[in-house]
Amino acid sequence: VWIFGYGSLVWRPGFEFTSRKVGFIRGYSRRFWQGDTFHRGSEKMPGRVVTLLEDCGASTWGVAYEVRGEQIAASLQYLNVREAVLGGYDTKLVTFYPQEKDAEEPILALVYIATPQNPSYLGPASEEDIAAQIIVSSGCAGHNIEYLLRLADFMRYFCPQAEDKHLFSIEEALISILPCLYYTEESLEET
Repeated sequence: VWIFGYGSLVWRPGFEFTSRKVGFIRGYSRRFWQGDTFHRGSEKMPGRVVTLLEDCGASTWGVAYEVRGEQIAASLQYLNVREAVLGGYDTKLVTFYPQEKDAEEPILALVYIATPQNPSYLGPASEEDIAAQIIVSSGCAGHNIEYLLRLADFMRYFCPQAEDKHLFSIEEALISILPCLYYTEESLEET
């Protein structure tokens, strides 16, 4: 079984796997439209994490993990808790295209996608509003800023040929806000 990750699974799968491949799926765009009140946020300050939106002309880059034997049940059980415990997620079978030039045929992979029926689904917002929400959110897995920057770094280093305008626009908005926060905090300490 292959499992496709497009968010934090690209750097922290949390389950044992036999192999991994960087590549993409077609027909979906990655969006920071899913709220997170546990891993990267709280009930009072939900973080923003990614989900997929059907988009026939788009591609989403990520990592596919191959799980075999006993790894299959353990990984699916883990992901059902991590990704789908609250409900409002669809599990779909997608065609994954490995990045490797000499790669074999495309691979069928499972992917978890938060839907608008998910209780934590936030939906669209401007890149600036999403960045502002990310800056103030933190959960048990760490600060929401780390999530955004790790995902941007993954894209930059493992998929430099790919474009993810939504992701990089949010990163740019976040970076433009951060110096203001730093200056404000220093000013408060001086007074």
